[in-house]
Formats: sequence, C-alpha cells, structure tokens
Amino acid sequence: MAEFFNLFGGVALAFLGAGLAVGLCCVGSARGTGIVGEAATGVLAVAPEHLSKCMILQVLPGTQGLYGLVIWFFALLQLGAFSGGIGEVTLAQGMTIFVACLPMTLGGFLSAIYQGRVAASAINIVAKKPDDWSKGIILCVVVEFYAILSLLGSILMLMNAM
Repeated sequence: MAEFFNLFGGVALAFLGAGLAVGLCCVGSARGTGIVGEAATGVLAVAPEHLSKCMILQVLPGTQGLYGLVIWFFALLQLGAFSGGIGEVTLAQGMTIFVACLPMTLGGFLSAIYQGRVAASAINIVAKKPDDWSKGIILCVVVEFYAILSLLGSILMLMNAM
C-alpha cells in the first residue's frame, strides 16, 4: 500500500484537485444558471421580448465553470500532461497541486450558486423595470469579484507548485 502511494499518490492527488476544481465549479455554475433560468421563465412567458436581458443574467453564474476549467488546465500543465507525459510526482508535489486547486474549487462552487441567486432576484428588475436591468448586472458583478479572487489565488499557487 505504501508503495502504491509512493508511485501514484502524487499524481492521484494532483488529478483529484484538478478534477474537483473543474467538476465542482461546473456543478455550481449549472445550479446557478438553473436558478436564474427558473426565475426567467415566468417573465418570458409574459414578455418574451426580454429574452436577451434574461439570458445575459443567466450566463453570469456560468463563468465559474470556465474558471474551474482554467485551473484544471493549469494543474495538468504543471504536471506536464500536455508536453509528452507526466513525470514523477512526489506525494508532497501532488498535495501542493491539490491544495492550490482548493480556492477555485470552493470559491467557484459557492460563488456560482450565490451569483445565481442574485441574478434570479435581478430577473424581478427585468419584470418590473426593464430599462433598469443593468442594476442587476452590477449586483452580480460584486459576487463575480470573489470568484475572480479565487481564480487568481489558485493560479498564483499553481505557478509555484512544482
């Protein structure tokens, strides 16, 4: 068992971190965009001309899924997966990559859901005062800021992981 961890433990931990980053960020984005989509259906049933406004609000929580994919890419880049094969990765190096993926994993997952809730509330602005819908986008951008901080934190840690 100890030999297994010495041979594959580092790579496995790094892959786990990368996989969780992209997977949970995409799950959060799916949940967030779903929340907004549910809210938008009522408005669109009555006022289909507001489709573009509702779609922009719905897309906003989807960015975290893209950020998770960026971290997945950076983690695999650090492992050498795109340059002909993965070299030897110690348990400590694998743990370092795993931990470096955590800010985006947690920040992306949670911020996508919360941003979806804010965007769903902003759908009410579209329903009641369609000309003021950009105020809802501004509220969503505040949540987006923390997803970007999570992305930056993971990137900076991954740049120094190996």
